[in-house]
Amino acid sequence: MVTPIRQQRPVDPRRNRQVAFAAGCVALGMVGLAYASVPLYRLFCQVTGFGGTTQRADVAPGVAGERVITVRFDANTAASLPWAFHPEQLEMSVKLGEQNLAFYRAASRSGDETTGSAIFNVTPAEAGAYFNKIQCFCFNEQRLKPGESIDMPVVFFIDPEIERDPDLRTLTTITLSYTFYPAEKGANLSSAAPEKSNSVTR
Repeated sequence: MVTPIRQQRPVDPRRNRQVAFAAGCVALGMVGLAYASVPLYRLFCQVTGFGGTTQRADVAPGVAGERVITVRFDANTAASLPWAFHPEQLEMSVKLGEQNLAFYRAASRSGDETTGSAIFNVTPAEAGAYFNKIQCFCFNEQRLKPGESIDMPVVFFIDPEIERDPDLRTLTTITLSYTFYPAEKGANLSSAAPEKSNSVTR
């Protein structure tokens, strides 16, 4: 018995165009998602305090609580940035809701003008959601001339809402850490381990 030969259906060019269009949209979507992932991740960290990312605020609550927490200060510099960078104070005892002022100092060891960008976090990481900065040198790039040194302020407070967090009721110490990178690298970083530590020399 002879098997009848099936006739192939003619190729529909419209269907091919639809498939190609859909594949192109998926590809563009993947590229867009890749470019958006860094700022989206940074926004997520800022909103939630994930990974020890601190918060930003306009003013402190104005009413200080009785609970006292010790804030320790840490400073690091990437090997590719020729700066000396350290906190002016090793630690401070602060009350919840109280506005505080601390200083870091940076000095250029380069013969050229250099620009640095600071990334930051606090430990333990869970405290990031309650550590608020009103003013900070880390909000902007810092530019130093050859041999120049500057004092850089940090104005901050610890949100009294930390009292409601059952995981942090016994917390006594928070460490605020900064790492300076060359501006072109630091601008795309939200939280990372330093390449080289020059920390806590004073």
